[in-house]
Amino acid sequence: MDWRGPAIMLSARPQGETAVLARLMTADLGLAVAYVAGGRGRRLRPVVLAGNLVEARLAQRGAGQLPFAELELVHSRGPLLAEPLPAAAIAWACALTSVALPERHPYPNLFHALDGVLATISLAPSARGWAGALIGYEGLLLRELGYGGAAQRPAGPLAEVLAAMDALAGPLEHYLLADRRGDVMAARQRLRDMLGRIEE
Repeated sequence: MDWRGPAIMLSARPQGETAVLARLMTADLGLAVAYVAGGRGRRLRPVVLAGNLVEARLAQRGAGQLPFAELELVHSRGPLLAEPLPAAAIAWACALTSVALPERHPYPNLFHALDGVLATISLAPSARGWAGALIGYEGLLLRELGYGGAAQRPAGPLAEVLAAMDALAGPLEHYLLADRRGDVMAARQRLRDMLGRIEE
């Protein structure tokens, strides 16, 4: 395999002294896991942040081996990670995508939708501008994996968006996160609590 294209960083787990195992969302390959040499070094540490859009080159030397990745930053969402609410939203969207999708199955609609949600979080002046898009992405993820889900993102007041978010909690936990609900759903609950405080 020798592939190059845009990817969204979902997570980076330390591997050895200086490398990371990166989980990347791509339009062509779907979810890909790759070894990034020097991923914990000064140059690449800001690149492997969750939510960043990168240009990735994946090369695999043999069947059964983990691909090696070279990453170039295209768009950083690092500054948003200093703001609690956007940081919680990015963490949830990336964690959900990372654990719900099977590896190497392309879901181009999900790639473009996730990129759109992350861009909306970056550009909207407040959570009221992106919360509906995030819940719409959850529904799309359920539909793309064959579990139904809302056909469009919720609109209207934040209270209606939160009601839609509450309604999706059960299907997400039951269908997508049945074996991994602990930490992942805890990230969603933190986000829900923060959004709820805005509505109070």
